Amino acid sequence: MRNLGAAALDVACVLVFVAIGRASHEEAASLAGFAGTAWPFLVGLAVGWLVTRAWRRPEAFVPAGAGIWVSTVVVGMVLRAVSGQGTAVAFIVVATLFTALVLLGWRGVVRVVRRPARV
Repeated sequence: MRNLGAAALDVACVLVFVAIGRASHEEAASLAGFAGTAWPFLVGLAVGWLVTRAWRRPEAFVPAGAGIWVSTVVVGMVLRAVSGQGTAVAFIVVATLFTALVLLGWRGVVRVVRRPARV
């Protein structure tokens, strides 16, 4: 269950990124448009989970969090480029920073919450 929850949280992070990005550019709120924007990053996310074997310790910064983050951005951008979608430098910077914030951020929160209290 821990793995399913972590994977769902990662997917939610990517979907929030896509939703905010599409809304900020006033793109149509169609399901097809949303899916077209999301799929490269979701594939990158899945690749990151496989490459890092994140199911072992999905809440870990390394290798899970860092690997998933890098894979989400790199694979996502490559797939966007080969599928004819935009990869402007500003978009790459925003995608890199936002996905770092959310994909590593929830792992940081888990780390803080699980830390034993010091007395």
